[in-house]
Amino acid sequence: MNTLYAFVVGPLAWIAWGVFIFGSLYKMVSMYQLAKEKDASSLHYMSFKYGMRSILHWLNPVGTLGWQSSPYTAMVTFVFHICLVIVPLFLLGHVVLWDQFFGITWPTLPDTVADIMSIVFVACCIYFGLRRFLQPDVRFLTTGKDWVALAIPSLTFLFGVLAYHQIGNDKVMLVLHILCGEIMLISIPFSRLSHMLFGFFTRAYMGSEFGGVRRTKDW
Repeated sequence: MNTLYAFVVGPLAWIAWGVFIFGSLYKMVSMYQLAKEKDASSLHYMSFKYGMRSILHWLNPVGTLGWQSSPYTAMVTFVFHICLVIVPLFLLGHVVLWDQFFGITWPTLPDTVADIMSIVFVACCIYFGLRRFLQPDVRFLTTGKDWVALAIPSLTFLFGVLAYHQIGNDKVMLVLHILCGEIMLISIPFSRLSHMLFGFFTRAYMGSEFGGVRRTKDW
């Protein structure tokens, strides 16, 4: 198990980060080239003013009609994304690894806070899973790719919680947590998770079109 742990935090981690970085660069460049080829005119009406206006409204949990019409889903969505960003960045164990390999460190979350946020994140994933399964309009639009995109971060956090609380074999849970995290990194450029790369651009594009061309709101 120690050999496997050394492998997943060593060579496999380098591979995962390499695929994530270069895959993301490739994805962004190829999508830009595709946009120029298929819809070059759209790039000309991209507006910082209208794009930022749209982004800021959609970052407000009550700033859009869409969020207002589904307040519980809006709340869960915001909590989900906050936990997804904050916990991996500021978890003590992660920062220790950055310090160990690169000599870089920054403030960390208290373990109890990170643990609570991780459990809340798993609960949010369960909510999204039930919503996709039980809500007819969402179920109709759901594909296998959506389930995979939900399962990968769910399992990453779940195995992390199990490892922290030493439920089951803690070493096995820790290795599974790291493996799922690396799978998530690798899959970001090539799965539904790529919206983390394009989410703000897509929102800016829609805001520019609605504000600068249609002269109306997109929220």
